[in-house]
Amino acid sequence: MAAPSEGEGEAAEAAGGGPGLLPRGRLGRPPGAAMLAVPLRPFCAFLGGLGLLCLAFVAAWCQHWRGGFAWDGSARMFNWHPVLMVAGMVVLYGAAALVYRLPPAWRGPKLPWKVLHGALALTAFGLTVVGLVAVFGFHNASKTPNMYSLHSWLGLVTVLLFSCQWLAGFSAFLLPYAPPWLRALYKPVHVFFGSTILMLSVASCVSGINEKLFFSLKNGTAPAPYNRLPPEAVFANTLGLLIVLFGVLVLCALAKPDWKRPEDNSTDTRQPLLGTER
Repeated sequence: MAAPSEGEGEAAEAAGGGPGLLPRGRLGRPPGAAMLAVPLRPFCAFLGGLGLLCLAFVAAWCQHWRGGFAWDGSARMFNWHPVLMVAGMVVLYGAAALVYRLPPAWRGPKLPWKVLHGALALTAFGLTVVGLVAVFGFHNASKTPNMYSLHSWLGLVTVLLFSCQWLAGFSAFLLPYAPPWLRALYKPVHVFFGSTILMLSVASCVSGINEKLFFSLKNGTAPAPYNRLPPEAVFANTLGLLIVLFGVLVLCALAKPDWKRPEDNSTDTRQPLLGTER
């Protein structure tokens, strides 16, 4: 889960509006602030469409070339794994990371956006767990060893970091026990690991696609081997590129100063979910 970074409080004044109403102006911005000089709303619409395209590609790949879906221990059970991991660890996780970049989140109480941010991340984690159950169930049913490939190690590290990130974020920002100084201290760590986990998720998905193609399109076991670039290979490679593009654009949006929610003095800027304002 990624949240806005510190140092966002000057945004409204630089833009000539009230706190949280407008993005930052152009004066005084560092050179990198010119990155992605496009309107936010069209960018978000494009990114949403790209996420849906990633989901459509992975579902079509598993349905058309890998035999569809089932929950019976067969290879069709494995097919739930790539679909759910892309849906959870990439698309929904990216959406959770961008909650505070949406213009409606720039004004008014911050607490509802905290809840939405945490709920999207929790849903992503739930899909991820089901995806892991699918792959371990298939491996156990087919007597395939678990956790021996780089892809599996990378994926497990990503999921473990994700679970720690969510628990730490929930404890620090939504429960009433962490003092304000501790939340302020942890916030940049939360932001850093939010972006790091997204990068690891993209790397895990791309390595998993590549591994699956190598296993499925071996010489002598497929109509055309992987090195001949059959249609399935072209389609799945394209899926990998779309996932990388989605991840890169999410990280660019997170890094763009103009699109960060300005820090203000709203009543719940530092208020946890299950407690009164401190």
